Amino acid sequence: MKNNCTLFLLLNIYSCFFFGIQAQELSLSLKAEKEIPEGVVDSLQLPASYKDFISLKNETDTLHLKLQRMGFIESELLQLKKENDSSYTAAFFLGRKYNNIKVYYSEKDFSKKELQHVASQIDSSYFILPFETIPTALRKLTAYRNAKGNAFARVRLTAFNNTGAGNLSATLLIENGKLRTVDSIVLKGYEKFPKSYLKYYAGVRKGKLFDQKKLLAQNENLNSLGFVSSIKPPEALFREDSTTVYFYLEKEENNLFDGILGFATDEESQKLTFNGYLNLELNNNLNYGEQLLINYKSDGEKQINFKTKLTLPYLFSSPFGLSGELMIFKRDSTFITTEQQLRSTYQLDTRSTLYVGYKGYESSNLLDEVIAGIPIEDFTSRFFIFGGNYKKPQNRKLFPVKTAIYLDMGIGSRKQKSESEDQIGFTSVISNIFNLNYRNSLFVQNSTSALFSDSYLINELFRFGGINSIRGFDENSIDASLFSVLNTEYRYQFNDGVYLHSIIDVGYFENQTISLKEKIYSFGLGLGLNTKAGIFRFNIANGNRQNTPFNLTNTKVHISISSKF
Repeated sequence: MKNNCTLFLLLNIYSCFFFGIQAQELSLSLKAEKEIPEGVVDSLQLPASYKDFISLKNETDTLHLKLQRMGFIESELLQLKKENDSSYTAAFFLGRKYNNIKVYYSEKDFSKKELQHVASQIDSSYFILPFETIPTALRKLTAYRNAKGNAFARVRLTAFNNTGAGNLSATLLIENGKLRTVDSIVLKGYEKFPKSYLKYYAGVRKGKLFDQKKLLAQNENLNSLGFVSSIKPPEALFREDSTTVYFYLEKEENNLFDGILGFATDEESQKLTFNGYLNLELNNNLNYGEQLLINYKSDGEKQINFKTKLTLPYLFSSPFGLSGELMIFKRDSTFITTEQQLRSTYQLDTRSTLYVGYKGYESSNLLDEVIAGIPIEDFTSRFFIFGGNYKKPQNRKLFPVKTAIYLDMGIGSRKQKSESEDQIGFTSVISNIFNLNYRNSLFVQNSTSALFSDSYLINELFRFGGINSIRGFDENSIDASLFSVLNTEYRYQFNDGVYLHSIIDVGYFENQTISLKEKIYSFGLGLGLNTKAGIFRFNIANGNRQNTPFNLTNTKVHISISSKF
């Protein structure tokens, strides 16, 4: 028993001694042959303490490199001295501090435009760098060489020379590796991914110069498609005579459904009527990148809006594609209009698409008798259309598109009875997100449409209003021969799944059939949630017209949810 107690006591003494030493922290101070400027000490960012001697010694060894990068290239560690049990002093010889370095280069290696990103003073044969910026400048210049296909190129300084007055000169040396091009492309995870999207949408092609930075940007382009996601960044396998690029992709379910449908019996006709809305979007179900849209909206009384669209991209693995669209709009018992579109598209580059096509309208007057002051007549219109769109994606799940531009122009004529009249139509939608930081952003969008004609009919005018144009107004409740709407949202993003935003919309429209010119505006708040069921959007906005007092009854609630399956 006595031996056990003695052993227990010895173990406790040893533990206290051992852990006491481990817990002791060490400090380090610096000295040199001259007083070290306070700014230099601050730049070294010395820790206040060290947990053991090994970490203190490692820090001391790196100080030499830090001092050299700051311009003390003659610096040298003279001694590391122990002052007492918890403090050490590192004695350095600093020498002269060099402020700038003049770097001689060849114009065939780098252009002045490239050098402007690393230096402010540039001559035809040299440029000047502050000493502290040398590592960053060399990394940027190396990246430029890599982007030109020299995946293994290295840029460094050689032939140093002291030019006096605290300055140095050196020569820029380029060590060019073998020029690399993309010889083969391998898809991992989603082997049936439509390869035309790699070539035309993302811009990944065989024979192109290898550029790792560009590959990462192209990978982000693929992420913005919606029906595919990247598992990890692309990788490259370099063999002696070839370069293989690997993309790691995963198929995403990107079919969207949003809708509420109801039905009732019309009191007058005793016919079954439908109301509500349905939005169905089928994407890439055949692994071709195709898209089918079906959209139906009805309030049961005033209007019915039906739209279907089929898009077939990259026909026969070419940059050309086709799309067809059918739209039917019926306003109570006033008129019904059918619109057909056929477009041939061409992928100009990874972000831009051009198209030409045909658009036709057929409209019928449903009124039993002509009403004075309401120009509604049967007509047909034929237009040759052309335009294009531009999209710049961003790596944000809730807001995948940073910039979008859509332009459409139509030239044609309208025929009614035995008369024909030339017309020109124009539509543009331009939007951009200004990212202030991760949580705060500003969304701005302008939508403008105009019909130029000598005379106008109500059933050929543009219709706008609602959640997709100016909020705070009923859907498609405003007729216009010309309108322009500015939508703005200040967004605050709590996390990747929740954001709150303001609503401030301003619009102007003209209706030539009744000689009306009016300004409208709305304001409110909105909420967005990325739920398991899909993206839920709730907007509440109050719409008002020019010279009309504020009325709370004009407040509209817009709710939408897009479910993926």
